[in-house]
Amino acid sequence: MKKVFVIGIGAGNPDYVTVQAINALNEVDVFFVMDKGEEKEELVRLRKEICDRYIENKSYRTIEAPDPPRDRHSASYEAAVGLWHEQRTALYEQLIGKELSDDECGAFLVWGDPSLYDSTLRIIERIIARGIVTFEYEVIPGISSIQALAAKHRITLNRIGKSIHITTGRKIAEGLPNNVDDVVVMLDADCAFKNISEAAMDIYWGAYLGTQDEILVSGNLRALTEDIERMRTEAKARKGWIMDTYLLRRTDC
Repeated sequence: MKKVFVIGIGAGNPDYVTVQAINALNEVDVFFVMDKGEEKEELVRLRKEICDRYIENKSYRTIEAPDPPRDRHSASYEAAVGLWHEQRTALYEQLIGKELSDDECGAFLVWGDPSLYDSTLRIIERIIARGIVTFEYEVIPGISSIQALAAKHRITLNRIGKSIHITTGRKIAEGLPNNVDDVVVMLDADCAFKNISEAAMDIYWGAYLGTQDEILVSGNLRALTEDIERMRTEAKARKGWIMDTYLLRRTDC
């Protein structure tokens, strides 16, 4: 039977790839890579670099396909994401069905960890539910940007007796969650932290974590808001893309 690996490859540093992931990489016959356009060509290159570095038998194939665009201006976020997932499901199903033989193993390489704000597992489950293509699959965890952020800033995410909350910039724009003093934020394209008015709030921010372009900033949120927004804008203009994560931490508790 066909087999598909969903492999977490870490937050950008090839050294973040685990031994389990390396073992899985060496079982793969076909890698499926989503092309997100020229601006994110570097992300494809980094995936190929990981394969070149860790795979002993270079007989594997790489199949690139254009990633369906998501409507980022839709009035309904949920509807736009739902349509995007439908398009991805059809594409992934076609790739697995046509490019993978019955005795072969394919793989999707997921940035960070597959369990955190990534759609690959949802797409795989949709394909299986449709029943058109039959295969088994296995998930390999990766080093997430959250773990990398904490390591780089040399902090623990939780404080004694406290909870942490992991969310997105879109949700933070609606306001901070109640009764939570430590909030990890991902996928914040609009710098939602700039709308937080609390004075007793620190930020631990990181972009391109684990790479040569890594940027780290920490300190009082109010004092750093404009600097982080400027650095983020400049970095994205320079590279064409940016991935950043941050922790917001109340200091008056």
